Amino acid sequence: MEPKRKQPFHKKTIRTFELEELLEREPIVLDQHNISGQIRDSIVLVTGAAGSIGSELATQICEYTPKRLILVDQSETALNDLDLTLTGKFNTLEILSYVASINDISRMTEIFSRSQVQILFHAAAYKHVPFMEKHPYEAIKTNVLGTTVLADLAITFHVKKFIFISTDKAVNPSSVMGATKRLAEIYLQNLNQQISTRFIITRFGNVLGSNGSFIRTFENQIRQGGPITITHPNVTRYIMTVREACQLVLEASATGKNMEILFFDMGQPVRIADIAKQMIILSGLRPYKDVMIEYVGLRPGEKICEELFTERRDAVTRCHPKIHSMSPGPIAGLDIPLMIKSLTAAMESGEPEKMVGVLKLAIPEYISRNSQFVKLDSDHLKE
Repeated sequence: MEPKRKQPFHKKTIRTFELEELLEREPIVLDQHNISGQIRDSIVLVTGAAGSIGSELATQICEYTPKRLILVDQSETALNDLDLTLTGKFNTLEILSYVASINDISRMTEIFSRSQVQILFHAAAYKHVPFMEKHPYEAIKTNVLGTTVLADLAITFHVKKFIFISTDKAVNPSSVMGATKRLAEIYLQNLNQQISTRFIITRFGNVLGSNGSFIRTFENQIRQGGPITITHPNVTRYIMTVREACQLVLEASATGKNMEILFFDMGQPVRIADIAKQMIILSGLRPYKDVMIEYVGLRPGEKICEELFTERRDAVTRCHPKIHSMSPGPIAGLDIPLMIKSLTAAMESGEPEKMVGVLKLAIPEYISRNSQFVKLDSDHLKE
């Protein structure tokens, strides 16, 4: 009888740990009074509700006892699972779940018309940077046009507050994903200031443990014995937990002003290589002995470092001990209807370079990195 193979050391001794241990700072905890007063007895809608941010957001909202919670996502299985979980845990609340695409104007109009939404949290988005470099059509359709659909309906149906979940990748974007999120911000910032709906933007850093997070990739690589693959030794990111991210969004709904951009004071950006080493150690293993670390090069659209704002630093104020805000206002000289029309025409052409070209015209600071679209920047400089 053939003897059993001895299991590798690292697979037998791997330990689990809490994601908060990776922050290198104390987790951010906000006063619940403002949030509770905002959500209680309100009719709330969450898009992208079945995602990692959306589902945590929906769970936290339930804890503040809204009058009604409406969940929208195009993922049938994930939304069904969330619906079962929340209706089981919060069985006295009215929770309505709709399988729907935010790009479907007729379907979204139907949902808005029957729901009397007061607060809208817009979390639905495509967010994977390298993958969206390959699929600009879908990134534009959801991140830009989907946001315009929701914003216009929010105005039509007199939604009180619209909280848009953006990203630090929208600042001086180097990717299609970042550019589409920035264009969505611009659309909201250029809406008529006299409307009754209040539009508030929140920007996140990397959210630890969210779907597609590098943390999940590292965890899987550690379980498999390595190596952990990192794009570049000097890559840094602002990081936060899913719970912190959702607390920021909820605080924004309570205290944010119209057209304001809010973001957490997340401390200094953290080197991804340091996080990888820390994860190996917290797992009970030894970096470069039990688990190796390899550098594989930047992926399409990625930066070495991310930023939280492009505006002058003296325009940034602290509205809370842990929250910064800025109110950049509309962008002069930008014809929003023409921009959307041009973007739609480019999408109809089916040519990715035309689509990205329109994004670059609308966002002059959008410079592609390590991408097939770098050529468009070079062509522009030659003109």
